[in-house]
Amino acid sequence: MRRALAVLALGLSLVLAQGKITVWTHFGGPELEWLKAQAQAYERTSGTKVEVVEVPFGDIKQKFILGAPQGQAADLVVSIPHDWLGEMAQAGVLEPMGKYVTQSYLSDLQSVAVEAFTFGGKLMGLPAFAESVALIYNKKYVKEAPKTWEEFLALARQHTTGSTFGFLYNIGEPYFNFGFFKAYGAENVFGKDQKGNLDPSKLLIGGEVGEKALQFIKDLRFKYNLVPEGVDYGVADGAFKDGALAMILNGPWALGDYKKAKIDFGIAPFPTPPGAKNPWGPFLGVQGVAVNAYSKNKTAAVNFAKTLVTGKNLVSFNQAGGRIPVSKSAVKALEKDPVVAGFSKVFALGTPMPNIPEMGKVWGPWANAINLAIQRPDSNVRKIVEDMVAEIKKGIGR
Repeated sequence: MRRALAVLALGLSLVLAQGKITVWTHFGGPELEWLKAQAQAYERTSGTKVEVVEVPFGDIKQKFILGAPQGQAADLVVSIPHDWLGEMAQAGVLEPMGKYVTQSYLSDLQSVAVEAFTFGGKLMGLPAFAESVALIYNKKYVKEAPKTWEEFLALARQHTTGSTFGFLYNIGEPYFNFGFFKAYGAENVFGKDQKGNLDPSKLLIGGEVGEKALQFIKDLRFKYNLVPEGVDYGVADGAFKDGALAMILNGPWALGDYKKAKIDFGIAPFPTPPGAKNPWGPFLGVQGVAVNAYSKNKTAAVNFAKTLVTGKNLVSFNQAGGRIPVSKSAVKALEKDPVVAGFSKVFALGTPMPNIPEMGKVWGPWANAINLAIQRPDSNVRKIVEDMVAEIKKGIGR
């Protein structure tokens, strides 16, 4: 009896020493199964039990911010979008990851993804996969991606026939339009301070840059007659799925439906718009793994996070759900996958969406300005941009 109790006590002490970590995830289907398989593999190698809990995507941020200080949040989250980082980091619930990773580990991650997961000069998570818009073209109409604006315009006009369209996209949404602002000179929505952090007092989408970008978007409707009134995401996406659209700006989230519709498509950057000073480059949205700053088993949580974000495991994650990894070695291993190859080239041109909370005050005025500009052919673009800037500055208190 005494021996049995001793063995039981030893077993309990080992379990306590090995600990347990909890993972919150919004994944479902094959991606959830992938994560559970990774958890089981980590349990076998580390002795640490991993509990995977499904949490709706829309609930994760607030539950984590409110619950972490009370000991009521997961040890890590798989995954969060990088534009949540500012709010979560300012709430003090994210563990900075810089001290846990080597330079060789970071060198396998695309620099633009590392930038996206950096806030206040600190790496606040491990970036895993990304998405952006790109020019997606139906090979029935477009054999090779247009490399210049002239080639693009000729193709778009050729296939705007009444029964087919040459080019459509979600014209009223800033996310889909940032690439044009970048082409005309905006490195991002905000400039950076001397430490390299985004500075909300330095708004870059106004002035001459904003006027040129807004004029180009307006011209897509009224000068080039490509994007008629009433076109939004649903209209453009539906036309492409129906095989009636030659080219669209859209992201990897749409490709499953395009494959089901048996559309033979290609992926490329949008050509540099006329009179632009830089190449077109879209907003980049990066998702990754974040660790709870209040975790009682931080070492195990960090080690599991690092296990997930390796080239090998991100290849298997891509195969589970099609997400596009930001690991260079994973992209190399998947180089024959046209989606990974196509979007990876576009990512290199991209700019991470601002991850500071002030960005929340930009979307509304920005969208309003775009929609006012494309409402009528005689809209006053300069006045619209001035009003947009004033409204944004008022909103963020600058």
